Amino acid sequence: MTSVEAPRIVSSTDFDHRLAATLRRLKFPPKLLERVAGVTHRRWWAPGTSFDDAAIEAGAKALAESGIEASEIGLLINTSVTRRNLEPSVAVKIHHGLGLPSSALNFDLANACLGFVNGMTLAANMIDSGQIKYAVIVNGEDAQATQEATLARLQRPETTREDFNREFATLTLGSGAAAAVLGPADQHPGAHRILGGVMRAGTEHHELCVGGIDGMATDTKALLDGGLQLVVDAWHEAQPEWNWASMDRYVTHQVSTAYTQAIIDAIDLDPDKVPITFPHWGNVGPASLPMTLAAEAQSLGAGDRVLCMGVGSGLNTAMVEIVW
Repeated sequence: MTSVEAPRIVSSTDFDHRLAATLRRLKFPPKLLERVAGVTHRRWWAPGTSFDDAAIEAGAKALAESGIEASEIGLLINTSVTRRNLEPSVAVKIHHGLGLPSSALNFDLANACLGFVNGMTLAANMIDSGQIKYAVIVNGEDAQATQEATLARLQRPETTREDFNREFATLTLGSGAAAAVLGPADQHPGAHRILGGVMRAGTEHHELCVGGIDGMATDTKALLDGGLQLVVDAWHEAQPEWNWASMDRYVTHQVSTAYTQAIIDAIDLDPDKVPITFPHWGNVGPASLPMTLAAEAQSLGAGDRVLCMGVGSGLNTAMVEIVW
């Protein structure tokens, strides 16, 4: 599991300065992003670097660290939400950039912020069934264009408090990339192992967060309430079989202070076992969970139980256990 940080640090204070007139007119308090979401910084790519270039970099890094040759890869799944065009897939450029063989199946898998976890699960199942031997899961996200468009809209004199609240979550996004290499556990003694997990859907909430290239509209409170209930229900349904109450680490999808604290309180997690990265990365979409896991890798020991868990717009939730 590897990650690539975007190099340009963009502070929430910078956003406050750009929105100063709107914030004063609407009587919002200063440092709103930091106080409400807990996001002090997010990152953007350097000029000339695209999200799929970053995904290629992350994938190459993961291959190098795993010791698996590109020629051995039978599957590439790109899980990026970011895309420039409807076709061809983002995966084709990444497949070419990584120098994967013609025999390697490649495609995009999109499921909002759960895409990376879903990609790992799908690849693991294909490995177990004998269809492939090795897979690479990649993700690259670029928040800059969406945030620039959102800032421009929110600076308009006709912007209302309702407009601002609806687009607020867009300002918490960030850019980054991640990748993972998966292979057969029986041929790699001592490697980290995906055991499996549970997925649950609450698709009656499919209109609470709708995003596009130019912006994202979110009912933040309803999204938190609906997502929290979905997580709690899935957690309690899974407990008899999975016994996740005493894991060594809970790696969650990174959103905000309120979201993280609500999850910790609702299912009684030890906050010391829940690493936090959103204050300086923002919400990096599907890349945020694997980036956080990659950052935790040095502090994990062999045999540690890690639960990867998150909620994606739609709503869907996923919980997957990895034994380190």
